[in-house]
Amino acid sequence: MDKQQLTQLFDQQAPNYDTQWRRMSPINSGLYFFMETILGVLPERAHILCVGAGTGKELLHLARHFPEWRFTAVEPSGEMLNQCRKAVELAGFTSRCDFYQGYVETLPGEEKFDGATSLLVSQFILDQQARSEFFRHIADRLKPGGLLISADLVANIHSDVYEEQLNLWLRLMANAAVSQEDIQRIKAAYSQDVAVLPADNVATIIKAGGFTMPIPFYQAGLIGAFFAHVE
Repeated sequence: MDKQQLTQLFDQQAPNYDTQWRRMSPINSGLYFFMETILGVLPERAHILCVGAGTGKELLHLARHFPEWRFTAVEPSGEMLNQCRKAVELAGFTSRCDFYQGYVETLPGEEKFDGATSLLVSQFILDQQARSEFFRHIADRLKPGGLLISADLVANIHSDVYEEQLNLWLRLMANAAVSQEDIQRIKAAYSQDVAVLPADNVATIIKAGGFTMPIPFYQAGLIGAFFAHVE
């Protein structure tokens, strides 16, 4: 799936995206709980780059927890960015946020950020060199020592246990009222359109993009998260 197809897919999903995944929110809550502590070392008035911001869930959480922080949301899907903008406006955070439809490598301006988030984004880049370049573009926009939080689907799809892991993950989606049609589509995407890699491989890819060796800090089902500093 190329960039245009991926953007079109998220444009279609945007209006119902948060409703569809609402019952999976405990996974996000655990991730955000760790993010608060990891990013809490940043300056009181930090500026955070949210790459692939989607509907703005992590942005909203961090904005509530760190009332002096500013945010720049970067998202290629115009419909997802519209949902993000609406949610930010409803929460009263518009004055602290900038919105950019596009990719991090085309983000205008030269401002350097204190930290960045990239949640369930890089997994859609199938080529590992291109995936490292994605992280390089993020590193280029961070201040020296800037912090990255990255989360993606993480698993060894060639291991003896992967089928059981995948089945459990799909059952979680079913319990969260995700439709069977969507579950089958997601299962097919994992084998064709999503780069599900072992944790060590993901860490190596991030490091090659200009970061210190990433430290894994959270795993829930197939979602694994890391933090790293600009090297």
